[in-house]
Amino acid sequence: MAEHVLAIDQGTTSTRAIVFDRAGTVVATAQREHEQIFPRAGWVEHDPMEIWTNTEWVISGVLAKAHLQASGIAAAGVTNQRETAIVWDRRTGQPVFNAIVWQDTRTQPRLDALARDGVGDRVTEVTGLPLATYFSASKIAWILDHVPGARADAEAGHLLFGTPDSWVVWNLTGGTSGGAHVTDVTNASRTLLMDLQTLDWSDEMLALWNIPRAMMPEIRSSSDVVGELALPGTARELPIAGILGDQQAATFGQAAFGVGDSKNTYGTGNFLLVGTGTEIVRSRHGLITTVAYRLGDGPAHYALEGSIAVTGSLVQWLRDNLGIIDRAQDVETLAMTVENAGGSYFVPAFSGLFAPYWRPDARGAIVGLTRY
Repeated sequence: MAEHVLAIDQGTTSTRAIVFDRAGTVVATAQREHEQIFPRAGWVEHDPMEIWTNTEWVISGVLAKAHLQASGIAAAGVTNQRETAIVWDRRTGQPVFNAIVWQDTRTQPRLDALARDGVGDRVTEVTGLPLATYFSASKIAWILDHVPGARADAEAGHLLFGTPDSWVVWNLTGGTSGGAHVTDVTNASRTLLMDLQTLDWSDEMLALWNIPRAMMPEIRSSSDVVGELALPGTARELPIAGILGDQQAATFGQAAFGVGDSKNTYGTGNFLLVGTGTEIVRSRHGLITTVAYRLGDGPAHYALEGSIAVTGSLVQWLRDNLGIIDRAQDVETLAMTVENAGGSYFVPAFSGLFAPYWRPDARGAIVGLTRY
């Protein structure tokens, strides 16, 4: 009898797999980082093929650590970095460009032009989101406009778009041999392309960005069997029974189901979500409106979110870019060597400032320096 579930977490800096038992206890974990690619100032990319290879590796690794066969797993679920845009060819399974990460700011000129045209309020009304480089739509449009042949292939129905959940699930369920092209409402709500009320792709928003509807994945509930994966060495197909964007998954996992229930995550960035139930609440203070979860055929539950782009990834930057620590955990030891910060502050606005300011022109700054 299957007594375990498999969780696949495709995050911004790494991919993890975790096996839980019936009591919710962690049985085993496996994790592998992927490269952070910075071609230019403000550009952040990932290699989708590296992400897929790492996904295969962590699944195999965690099952080996847990000493489990496929027969011991009841179902799998997927969570993922949100907003990151991947476009690939359905015929070959190959990405047409690197994944453009949610932290990337290359599309700001396009957003500035749309803001001058006065469409910002309408975009927020439909999607719950401000015009910002954070979200997926401008990234998809950039790929179609800058990769030779991409737009023609997209209009011919050859290209698919997905956030990393869609990319991982499509590959897990067969890829070019009939892979399921799906996402869930929480991830779809982060694209600037989904209507918050209908929970479907908005033709108006797709037209605004000139994105063919045929590229878009089917939107499913967060708790729903969306496809089946075949584990290596077995003929048994394992149901993929849930997808949630990472911050919504953390909210749900903390049992913040009700109106006013809240969570804050300390990870790559910081993300505070406050549940508003089945009511769509519009913020007047710089928060965004998002889908929190949807169970089966039930109504969608919504949330307000406050987002900070760079927190934990700042520690990674100290390690990889400045080289002042060797391991992430060394940052605490280093901090404890002084009594205080001497009045200085580091604002890590590497991708601009998110909530509540939404200032894409902001950049990282160290302020308050003295000779002390």
